[in-house]
Amino acid sequence: MQQKISFSTYSIIGTMLFGMFFGAGNLIFPIQMGQLAGTNFWPALIGFLITAIGLPFIGILAFGLSGSNGLRQLTSRVHPLFGVVFSVALYLTIGPFFAIPRTATVPFVVGFEPYINPAHGSLYLGLFSFLFFAIVYYFSLNPAKIIDYIGKYLTPAFLVFLFILISIAIVKPMGPFAMPIGDYSGLAFITGFKEGYNTMDALASLAFGIVVIHAIKGRGITNPKEIAKVTWKSGLFAMALMMLIYGLITYMGASSVSAIGTYDNGGLIFAAVAQHYFGSFGTILLAIIIVLACLKTSIGLITACSEFFNQLYPKISYKLFVLVLCLMSFFIANFGLTNIIQYAVPVLMLLYPLAIVLIILTLCSSLFGHKQRVYATALFLTFCVSLLDGYSTLVDSLPSASFNLFESIKMFYMDYLPLYDIGLGWILPAIVGALIGLLWPTNSKETAVH
Repeated sequence: MQQKISFSTYSIIGTMLFGMFFGAGNLIFPIQMGQLAGTNFWPALIGFLITAIGLPFIGILAFGLSGSNGLRQLTSRVHPLFGVVFSVALYLTIGPFFAIPRTATVPFVVGFEPYINPAHGSLYLGLFSFLFFAIVYYFSLNPAKIIDYIGKYLTPAFLVFLFILISIAIVKPMGPFAMPIGDYSGLAFITGFKEGYNTMDALASLAFGIVVIHAIKGRGITNPKEIAKVTWKSGLFAMALMMLIYGLITYMGASSVSAIGTYDNGGLIFAAVAQHYFGSFGTILLAIIIVLACLKTSIGLITACSEFFNQLYPKISYKLFVLVLCLMSFFIANFGLTNIIQYAVPVLMLLYPLAIVLIILTLCSSLFGHKQRVYATALFLTFCVSLLDGYSTLVDSLPSASFNLFESIKMFYMDYLPLYDIGLGWILPAIVGALIGLLWPTNSKETAVH
């Protein structure tokens, strides 16, 4: 007989989930969205919460129900080659290409850049990021104790200061909401939906899902139904806390324009808001807390990525992967926060639809008998659209990347594919692909995946 699971178990797993997900991007994107959305605060926030909270929660739940032993096994439901390629692309995206470098650039932008001569910004970013990743490298070699210590003491301290800042912003608002800017004027919900991609949390849910399952099993819970129960209840705990914080940070951004003006990225906005309320001391204190919080996130990501690549290439040691990933992250961090965000978006536009479809299919897998062909056809047709989404976003910021064949396909999609003009053109192909896979005659050699 399974013993009753205590609330403390849900809260401990939920706190761990929150600690894994809440990093640099979770601060900077909602505050910038608030500035841009202005009076369209609510539709933008709701769209953002679907991709920034709803999808990660469903991703963790789907992983718990799948019984998979890792991302590669889960994604191999589509095809073994897809399992390797997608897993590598996902770990590089939430790892050294975008998410890990961002953990160094956000605290630099928030706490140090406002006080540095712009002419010397690159030099100081280089020095800061070198020191940052040297610390990350040291602790990633044996991360258990430092992650436990920071999780127990740093995250609560960070949340206390954050709530103090947010509470003051609510009690003493900086000003009224401004008029919406750009796409937030007429497409606030869809724009907020796509803005949630930038947190990378739905991608992270696929990478971190196995960590959650191991943590649950480590508490003596082995029954699949009980694992699923603990997963969704712990997920609700973590996501409710994140939803509250997202809403308050977005509100803070929406009310800040008249007092501090607009900035290129959310890191600069956060620094300006902290300085507005607390002066230089507040900005520096916030920077210290964010540095430590981002160290935790960075150590966790370096560890997860190194373990994955070590399993993929066991002849190369875990410690060597830690060194290589830290060096790659240091190099990319020195392109600056704005550039990292700019070039991350095309990759996210490519990967996110694939991740969304994979998560939904995994969650509904029992309904179609776990047929591999359903996964394969749905993901293939989704890729045909998401590839063009990524290309279009890249061309918007880098016109020289334009390619005639892709431009012709893009125009065809614009003319005939529903929802393509708002970035959701992959939905119909994914549904059609799943139906084709479901109705396709099954030959005797084909087996269901589990």
